Amino acid sequence: MAVVGSAEVRAPAWRGGFGRLWSAAVLSGFGDALRTAALPLLAVALTDDPLLIAAVTACGYLPWLLFGLLGGAVADRVDQRRAMWTVDTVRGLLVAVFAVAVALGHASIALLIALSFVLTTLQTLFDNAATALLPALVDREALGSANARLLTGQRVAGGLLGGPAVAVLLAMGTAAPFAADAVTYLVAAALVASLRTAPPRREARPVGSTLRREIAEGLRTLARDRVLRALCTATALCNIGMGALVATLVLLVTRWLDAGPAGYAAAATAYTAGGLAGGLAHRRFAARTGRGRAVLIAGVAQTAALVVMGSVRSLAALTAALAVFGFMGMVWNVGTTTLTQERSPAGTLGRVSAAFRTLAVAGAPVGALLGGAVAAAWGPNGPALLAAAFFALSVTALIPAREPETEGSSRTAATDTRTG
Repeated sequence: MAVVGSAEVRAPAWRGGFGRLWSAAVLSGFGDALRTAALPLLAVALTDDPLLIAAVTACGYLPWLLFGLLGGAVADRVDQRRAMWTVDTVRGLLVAVFAVAVALGHASIALLIALSFVLTTLQTLFDNAATALLPALVDREALGSANARLLTGQRVAGGLLGGPAVAVLLAMGTAAPFAADAVTYLVAAALVASLRTAPPRREARPVGSTLRREIAEGLRTLARDRVLRALCTATALCNIGMGALVATLVLLVTRWLDAGPAGYAAAATAYTAGGLAGGLAHRRFAARTGRGRAVLIAGVAQTAALVVMGSVRSLAALTAALAVFGFMGMVWNVGTTTLTQERSPAGTLGRVSAAFRTLAVAGAPVGALLGGAVAAAWGPNGPALLAAAFFALSVTALIPAREPETEGSSRTAATDTRTG
């Protein structure tokens, strides 16, 4: 990969807002893990149809295709802090209502699908606003470390703590994980609302500027940057595989391996532990290889891990492979997020991030449904092997971006992406 960015030698200061943003992100990650783990188990209890189970995951991706670009354009227009706490408040209330419905015995696959769709619709604004807000809270040289700390903290709270907590909460009742998730949303909203950041400074929009034109500008900016274009293509291919894997992982563990809910929790914990290790090691790993090469290496290792998941019928092998998969997934995520923040011109980060995510996520709903069809036709291990094929294609997509690109490197060093 041509552009690796500056070496990650600075750590973000906890004061000045980053500490509260980190706390809100970690708390939300804990709540999301509770809901993410509980939803598939609830879906399995409601139906035996793999396609319906996969549809719950697919509808969690679909809003990115419908509203992702709009969310990015809005994030560049509004106060990102206010957008984030407002969205989290609404999500907290929605999940609280869902918890009541589950407690009263009114849960259904249709309701699960609707919840996934609505929460992700709101997430399109929240995630783009959060990506655009971070450079306003930390120095440019600390972006890589800040992203690593955010993602690592979420992984710790979401897996090492959230995974085991699901079993405890489920013992209290099926609705308990969702009630806890609602509380985390509301507390996170209060933390973000307490941030005291200056309103974002933006140049006046040209006369006649519309959301459609601003969205198009974000797409053009992404298309012109060869490194980001290659990363986006590779991530889109990965997400087809991820959609297939995530939608059917519960079937792989509980049916192909016959490991039950305890095995599913062990698999999730292994993935989280790997991600934690990847977050802690990312700084040194990227410093030695460069961010771009780190992403390429991560793709190769994840492909191998997926082959193991789909071909070795052993819970121990699965957990080991998921640990490697999680480690390299963290390296991939931190690298792509930081490169996007570094290479996006000032005032466009919300739109460029939205264009990247929307195009990258586009294949995930297809992958989820494809995974369900493959599991029904060839068995629960089929989606993991399907995912390996797509990850191998993603590695191929990254190769052209490894050629020198002096112009892009200079622009990366000179462009200030801070918004306030």
